[in-house]
Amino acid sequence: MKILQISPPWIRVPPLGYGGIELVVGLLADELTDRGHDVTLMATGDSDTKAHLEYLFDEGQTSKLGMTLYDAMQVSEAYKIADEFDIVHDHSGFLGVAFSHRLKSPMLHTLHGPFTADTSRFYEHFKDAAYYNAISEYQKSCLDGLNYVNTVYNAVDVEKFEYCEEKDDYLILVSRVCLAKGTHLAIKVAKELDKKLILVGKIDPIDMEYFATQVEPEVDGEQIIFTGEVGDAEKREFLKKAACFVLPLQWPEPFGLVMAEAMACGTPVVVIRNGSSPEVVADGKTGFVVDTVAEMNGAVKRVGEIDPRACREHVEKNFSPAKMTDGYEANYRFILNE
Repeated sequence: MKILQISPPWIRVPPLGYGGIELVVGLLADELTDRGHDVTLMATGDSDTKAHLEYLFDEGQTSKLGMTLYDAMQVSEAYKIADEFDIVHDHSGFLGVAFSHRLKSPMLHTLHGPFTADTSRFYEHFKDAAYYNAISEYQKSCLDGLNYVNTVYNAVDVEKFEYCEEKDDYLILVSRVCLAKGTHLAIKVAKELDKKLILVGKIDPIDMEYFATQVEPEVDGEQIIFTGEVGDAEKREFLKKAACFVLPLQWPEPFGLVMAEAMACGTPVVVIRNGSSPEVVADGKTGFVVDTVAEMNGAVKRVGEIDPRACREHVEKNFSPAKMTDGYEANYRFILNE
């Protein structure tokens, strides 16, 4: 198949730091290319891909994140060549869908974000404008009536995460520092259990007040450690040696990629039941899915019951690049009636 992948203009593919969509797009483009498909990736000029690279912007427009005009330029540039392809796979924002009627080739749009009142209204208006795939069954259940094909879970590059059975006695949370991820609640769990906690992640400007009032006063550099955002290699080192990954989710996340990354290292996950978390973590096998912060304490005490090998195998089976690409290939064939 001749396939056009459209990535947002904000971050290179794959990302050097934070960038879940770009990570997934990079894995998919490379895997499809390895399978013999003719793949073109519309991304940024500093991207690194096995596919043919097309770009308008030399580098990621991170400082312009969310400015519609940059998204519009990216999609417009992609649409100049889109009719040369059997199928267009759009990972960008809303403009790709809004102007999909201009395409002769069929388009699959992956729903990478959550449904809000506003985005639900948008997608309901354009429910038949494209084919859609969710990234979790939970996400799909949030909005009926779209022209859905099969759900495809996101993937992690399993081979980059070293499997490790020998753990150190600390908890870890890798995420944006924000109320939605429950950073302050992870601190609460660590303190109540008298455990060391390493917090890894960036702080967006909108969350600076939360950090200053709810997190920073608790960081002492000994029991509660905050590293800020780190590179991939350092992140993997933190994940593989942790006794447990704790995630007191306070919002219905469509797919929690970092939970899969932790399990790829053989590190069990304790997470609050919210959004897709029960689909990502196999309760009682690769960690524990609980209903309250109080229940997290008991679950953390039980992580010794979890076999690290089961964590790794769960990711290899369900969240590998090959598994994800199988799903997208099947969706492409369905759309093209092959």
